[in-house]
Amino acid sequence: PTWLHRALIFLVVSCPCALVISVPLGFFAGIGAASKLGVLVKGSNYLEVVSKVKTVVFDKTGTLTKGEFKVVEILPSESVTGRGIDADKLLEIAALGESCSNHPIAQSVLEAYANTHAGAAPELSRVGASEEIPGRGIRIPVDGKPTLLGNERLMQGEKIEFTPQVSAGTVIYVAQEGVFLGTIVISDTVKEGCAEAIGGLKLAGVEKCVMLTGDHRRSAEAVAGELGIDEFHAELLPADKVQRVETLLGARREGDMLAFVGDGINDAPVLSRVDVGIAMGSLGSDAAIEAADIVIMDDDIRKIPATVRLARKTMRIVRQNIVFALSVKAVILVLGAVGIANMWMAVFGDVGVSVIAILNSMRMLGFKAK
Repeated sequence: PTWLHRALIFLVVSCPCALVISVPLGFFAGIGAASKLGVLVKGSNYLEVVSKVKTVVFDKTGTLTKGEFKVVEILPSESVTGRGIDADKLLEIAALGESCSNHPIAQSVLEAYANTHAGAAPELSRVGASEEIPGRGIRIPVDGKPTLLGNERLMQGEKIEFTPQVSAGTVIYVAQEGVFLGTIVISDTVKEGCAEAIGGLKLAGVEKCVMLTGDHRRSAEAVAGELGIDEFHAELLPADKVQRVETLLGARREGDMLAFVGDGINDAPVLSRVDVGIAMGSLGSDAAIEAADIVIMDDDIRKIPATVRLARKTMRIVRQNIVFALSVKAVILVLGAVGIANMWMAVFGDVGVSVIAILNSMRMLGFKAK
């Protein structure tokens, strides 16, 4: 009977195989293409979020810079140069003070000391127990004398008169027994490809790139200017970074997403708070990798704009599959209702559309980073 034939056509065409297969397959192909680039995406929903990212926030040290600090200047205070404190003595005091720390900045001071003392390490017997002052520096007895090493806020908090150092690097202020001894300037180098990555993000449609760092403002300003960062915030404690990100989240437009890129253990709270967290997988801390939604396995920051472009292409293909499948099915359903469509058309509307949508999804596997 005619009504039975039309009902069977409706039944075959209305089967959602094309949507059920092709849409998830589009995301799987996107995740597979990302893995070929060396990018681990922990879920298809993060690809959708990345495709809507308009603001990318970067941690500075270890993400935009190598985190390989080198001592570039040793500047004794003029008020103590006549009392036996020269550059070598200042470096020795600083190395003794930093001898118990594993921080990269402390390691750079110890490396500079070793280079000037035939590879020798400071004598640990000359120092006592150190006390860390969060966000400022350390307090430690050196040769029985209370010694301070840290930033400007440490000197100001201890009410020590000091000479501010204007430098683009990280500055360690050294004081002993309440007297300012001098400064040690440490510089960090920008990673290769960072400027290219920032430019690539702009071309990919990201509107604003922001940098957060605990370093001095002058150091942050120099890096931001070199890389073309739109906005930066310096001299931040780990809790301050979370607050800054909360402010940026509150200021965004509805529908826009925010991504954060970091590598350190202090970045984990921010990585878990933002819409999508991106971690450096090679040298990043385990906490940051665990908290992140996307991991750049080889630490190549240029993979981030490539991931944004990949995510947007994935979403285009998924939308194409949805529109194509629903449009073809709708046309065949209408034709079937008026008696024009036959069973072959119904089969094409089910199986044929599914095959075409699957082939369209497979185009993602040929995605190139550039």
